[in-house]
Amino acid sequence: MKDLTGLHNALIGWFRANRADLPWRRTRDPYAIWIAEVMLQQTQVATVIPYYERFLTRFPTVEALAAAPLDEVLKLWEGLGYYSRARNLHRAARMIVEQFGGKLPSTVNDLLRLPGVGRYTAGAVASLAFGRDVPLLDGNVIRVLSRLLNIENDVMESATRRALWEQAERLLPPERAALWNEGLMELGQQLCTPATPSCPRCPIAGWCEAYRLGLQGERPVRSRRRKKPHYDVTAGVIRGQDGRLLIARRPPDGMLGGLWEFPGGKRQPDESLVACLKREIREELGIEIAVEGPVTTVQHAYTHFRITLHAFYCRHTGGEPQAIECAGWAWVTLEELDQYAFPVTDRKIIAVLRGGSGQPERGPEP
Repeated sequence: MKDLTGLHNALIGWFRANRADLPWRRTRDPYAIWIAEVMLQQTQVATVIPYYERFLTRFPTVEALAAAPLDEVLKLWEGLGYYSRARNLHRAARMIVEQFGGKLPSTVNDLLRLPGVGRYTAGAVASLAFGRDVPLLDGNVIRVLSRLLNIENDVMESATRRALWEQAERLLPPERAALWNEGLMELGQQLCTPATPSCPRCPIAGWCEAYRLGLQGERPVRSRRRKKPHYDVTAGVIRGQDGRLLIARRPPDGMLGGLWEFPGGKRQPDESLVACLKREIREELGIEIAVEGPVTTVQHAYTHFRITLHAFYCRHTGGEPQAIECAGWAWVTLEELDQYAFPVTDRKIIAVLRGGSGQPERGPEP
């Protein structure tokens, strides 16, 4: 591509005049930028802003985050999703304090040593916080570059992704990587959007190969996504003799690790919902229950699958709870649930419990 200086000037000039006023752009504190970049992974900007502000108010430094209990970190993250990000932030903060003297590392290689930091986050922090001349590649940048360079191959393929990283590095303007990287991301958010790019308003339309060929609507090339599988899942709102509710903590690793939930699990083929719930409670906590009336049904989509969560009122009928397939358990009142971090599905169950009578109207089993 010819006239890279003109390309750089056009995009950076546009970005300076049109960039959105975002809280993480008002600082060059590496810690604050790191928090923002992790929160922005697979999450919309508007959703992130209040979480970011609350998080930094409670944990203004890496030392404060490292010293906090994981439960408190997860509670502040509650509702933001992809909870492994919170667990990895907590682990990384402790690593920064212990191995880097409380200072976020400034090079890509050192940043990649931190839990949860991949190539994109390392590039973002190194360029935006430390001014390093390194590229970054997120969904917006991939879309912009695939159109700018008219990439004909599937951007989901690893070979194409490697080529995009190489092109992103080749296009970097020396000593202006931060402005260029932010400009690419902002362009993808404001103008070079997925469905209807605003090409006539684009500051770099004169350099865009896909626009020149009229192919901008066909870029980036992506393989067709497979249909997400669906699972039926049960959850028990289990009351003890004193009226308190039994909740369980998920194992620390894996999906939704460390969060609390109403215990239950996935239905097996040809298994009734009631049989599923009783089996799961027995396997998870070693107790017996009587399944009474339905609480609510929740539909939810995760990254790779969808669930229908069937929640039931239950009564504890035998055995003492044990942490067999969970990390812990607790008997709590309805009011005490606010002290624990729950996934969004369980928060919807809590909302129903608080909005209704809290008791079943009828039961599905004698």
